Amino acid sequence: MTLRTDHSLIAKWIKDNTRVLDLGCGDGALLADLQKNQNVTGYGVEIDEDNIVKCIKSGVNVIQTDLDAGLSQFENNTFDYVIMTQTLQAIYYPEKLLTEMTRVGHEAIVTFPNMAHWKCRIQMALGGHMPKSKTLPYEWYNTPNIHLCSLDDFENLCAKKNIEILERATVDHAHQISLGMNIFPNLLGEIAIYRFCSKK
Repeated sequence: MTLRTDHSLIAKWIKDNTRVLDLGCGDGALLADLQKNQNVTGYGVEIDEDNIVKCIKSGVNVIQTDLDAGLSQFENNTFDYVIMTQTLQAIYYPEKLLTEMTRVGHEAIVTFPNMAHWKCRIQMALGGHMPKSKTLPYEWYNTPNIHLCSLDDFENLCAKKNIEILERATVDHAHQISLGMNIFPNLLGEIAIYRFCSKK
């Protein structure tokens, strides 16, 4: 199975033979790949029963729980990396979960849709409605996304929560990278990818 580009970027940020916790792991594809190709150990956390079955079939250890309940079942620094892809915007208290991620892991990695992407800006400014795109495909009334943000919003929250950003990348809806996204990430990046840790 070929990994999506954003998952490939995340895999490059993770060292071999480490312990990983994948929050909102979906079908477990990323963690299964990390186990196979980088000899990582760890767990996925997922709430959807169909995805849990897929994780088990892929050989991924998975825990069924609601991320809004926090990570109190894990001790401090249990994992080398805590990952959360395309889930941050659906959490009720993202600031608390980010703090928890840096508590249970030495480093954390998140991905989320960028609300400040130029297409979103145009739809709101000229169309007068909440934006829809390939990364934000829902209507305002049926979206699971309750806390949409921009790259700047996320970085401001990290500064407020004493979180150090170690690395940032952006990709488009097809999970591809372009030079323009490196120059104007908040305007051209549709999906943000961050690696961070608690400031020492």
